[in-house]
Amino acid sequence: MLLKLHSLPLCLLALSIVPVSAATAASGPALDAAVRQRAELLVHEGRHASIVIALTDGKNSAVYGFGRARADSNSEPDADTVYEIGSITKTMTGLLLADAVTAGKVKLDEPVASLLPGYTIPAFEGQKITLLDLATHFSGLPRLPANLAPADMNNPYAGYGDAQLRTFLASHALAHRPGTVFDYSNLGYGLLGTALAAKAGTTYENLLQEKIARPLGLRSTSTAATPAMRSRLAQGHLSDGKPAHNWDFQAIAPAGAVYSDARDMLIYLQSYMNKTGAAQQLAVQPQQVLEEEHGKKIGLAWIIDQAKGQPFAWHNGQTGGYASFAGYTLDGKRGVIILTNTASDVDALGLASLVPGTLPPLKKVTPQLKEISIAPSELAQYAGDYALAPQFVLTVRQGPEGLLVGATGQGEAPVYASAKDHFFYKAVDAQLEFQRDAQGVITGVVLHQNGQAILGKRKP
Repeated sequence: MLLKLHSLPLCLLALSIVPVSAATAASGPALDAAVRQRAELLVHEGRHASIVIALTDGKNSAVYGFGRARADSNSEPDADTVYEIGSITKTMTGLLLADAVTAGKVKLDEPVASLLPGYTIPAFEGQKITLLDLATHFSGLPRLPANLAPADMNNPYAGYGDAQLRTFLASHALAHRPGTVFDYSNLGYGLLGTALAAKAGTTYENLLQEKIARPLGLRSTSTAATPAMRSRLAQGHLSDGKPAHNWDFQAIAPAGAVYSDARDMLIYLQSYMNKTGAAQQLAVQPQQVLEEEHGKKIGLAWIIDQAKGQPFAWHNGQTGGYASFAGYTLDGKRGVIILTNTASDVDALGLASLVPGTLPPLKKVTPQLKEISIAPSELAQYAGDYALAPQFVLTVRQGPEGLLVGATGQGEAPVYASAKDHFFYKAVDAQLEFQRDAQGVITGVVLHQNGQAILGKRKP
């Protein structure tokens, strides 16, 4: 699952944050009863180690904490507990783009190649990728670069730097024309942040601090957690509850590297809700249609959606040990930040906090499959390419500790054997079932995910 211009034109109303425990009431926005009950149940059943739900009406705010942020602490998480926010980072990269545009430094339709003259940026029949294409995921670039080959799957982006990014871009051919197809791309946002930093002659982190963190007074928001932040950092967990490593980023940092806490994120969200800056207004202005039937659109990272007739803007995030949600109603009356230190999404809690009555029934927990050991000599037979669709292929190879499975436009992830020919992912709820012919030769694989079973034939 990722710049020295004039300051962002921002001024905030005074923000009153009321810390609220899961069991007490206080002045400030009230938490929906169904959301509260769901959060309590999620931590009670061990599905999430901790959850922080921060609400704001644009002026006053309240922070509700559930569970435990660290095993060695008996206190509930609060407004100052630090989490990885994952892809909500993209909204900050989008805001940096909006700031550069409103400052007259770049244009949305400007080719990214003009900001990175030392890079070879792919084009499609002469049409170049623009900054807007990157910001709306319409660039034609894949979700992840094909040359992402993590040495440690627990920290997949750590070794992917500028040299690897340049190498991939120089050899990649776009499958379709920029501006025509939505393809969510971490790679694209990594490139966008890299370009904005290059334009300003600084690093992405420095730009983030200069243009967003310092003007807004965000003291715990950074791509590199300070010692003070780490003392308040919630321990991350995999979806199965096991401890997870924190992720390190290089070239893909603008897509998902930021650490933050609820206090900072409320201030950040309020800057959009109160429409106090031209950059914030541009960032949530719809730029492309995602689902015409449902009216879903995308701005500069922000998704513009509606539920029960209520328009709202949102983005979520997930890393190896954390998940997050940020959203607000476009009338500026309700905003929510949700942070958890378990890699399991909290989107339903986020939407229900914005639009009461939308919380779906809680899904039953899928029993954790038991991992078995298979000899390396036996694993070799599964290696190969399996076409689940004309443009979507699973690539299976034998790694140093077991099978690694990649997919078109995505990185690799380990799978674990539960029985002969049966493997499962730990990072997501999905399983692979390999098929054999009458002679026992593997001919295909079935991907089981989200209630679907998709057959992929093995390529010669």
